[in-house]
Amino acid sequence: MVHYRIITSLAVVLVLQLLLLLPVFESRPLPGTNSAGDVTGLSRGYMKSPVYGNGNQCEALDKSLGFCDPSAIHVAMTLDSVYFRGTVAAVHSILRHTSCPENIHFHFVAADSGCASSSLPMPEEYDVILRSIFPSLSFKVYSFSTQRVRSLITSSIRRALDNPLNYARTYLADIIEPCVKRVIYLDSDVILADDIQKLWSVRVTGDRVIGAPTYCHANFTNYFTDNFWSDPQLSKTFEGKKPCYFNTGVMIMELERWRKGSYTENIENWMEIQRERKIYSLGSLPPFLLVFGGDVEAISHRWNQHGLGGDNVLNSCRSLHSGPVSLLHWSGKGKPWVRLDNGVPCPVDYLWAPHDLCRL
Repeated sequence: MVHYRIITSLAVVLVLQLLLLLPVFESRPLPGTNSAGDVTGLSRGYMKSPVYGNGNQCEALDKSLGFCDPSAIHVAMTLDSVYFRGTVAAVHSILRHTSCPENIHFHFVAADSGCASSSLPMPEEYDVILRSIFPSLSFKVYSFSTQRVRSLITSSIRRALDNPLNYARTYLADIIEPCVKRVIYLDSDVILADDIQKLWSVRVTGDRVIGAPTYCHANFTNYFTDNFWSDPQLSKTFEGKKPCYFNTGVMIMELERWRKGSYTENIENWMEIQRERKIYSLGSLPPFLLVFGGDVEAISHRWNQHGLGGDNVLNSCRSLHSGPVSLLHWSGKGKPWVRLDNGVPCPVDYLWAPHDLCRL
């Protein structure tokens, strides 16, 4: 078991890169683009990913079944212009660290244009961009109608948390093909440092719908306001349960079980109550805690080394916790690509950089 101490210098970070077994690769500019690397404005400067193929030990998928092959691994993520660079790096890290990349199907959810600015990429534009960056990737881009959730969203402590796409995970069971029975949902600010097949192999037992690293030492009461805890009808939600905090940026979601229940409706009901009563202040996380708190399959903490984005204070840095690391998560205000571009990176951001395909 590899243990990490607090990172205090770039030299230590370089050692960590070796421990994480980051492979060396050579990227090339996207083919068929101009000198700036344009496919659309969003793809400017991105490099073409190497082609990753399956090892000899990988089970061959039935191509005629497409996404419905029961042996496939399914990963769901969202796409938007602000976090697109992070999504590309996350996908790249998954491909680089798995032995069977051809067996992974990606499900990307992008917002429809709605009443938003026409300058925002449409789902079909994301399709073109991603196929240019990842020529061997198996994926589909889905359109998410933000109008369905926009009226339910209330303001939170950070504007970024109010993005309707943060709520798309609530609707994955409806968006993704019914033959897909489970997915790994990942935020756009993560990096895999291990084979995602190991995470996929984790079983979500019983009738549970969600599997995620849980943190039972966290003070659960802090995630809800006095309006919630002072109302006996609301606070009895957790009666008879031992709810623990979990981060919704990394989850195994059993979609087949979700479809048989009323989980989407329950989350929407809590959002309606929030509009009237202000029972929480952290965006899309509290409704998940209210519906699933106490009923989550606990997964090893190695699969969500979260908080690397720092506190909600400019240029605040976090170091890695001790213990093994399979997934790094820059949750929090600071994003590694922004800090690197601005010349004020945190030490952990150098662990993100080797997966970056943007070469401006």
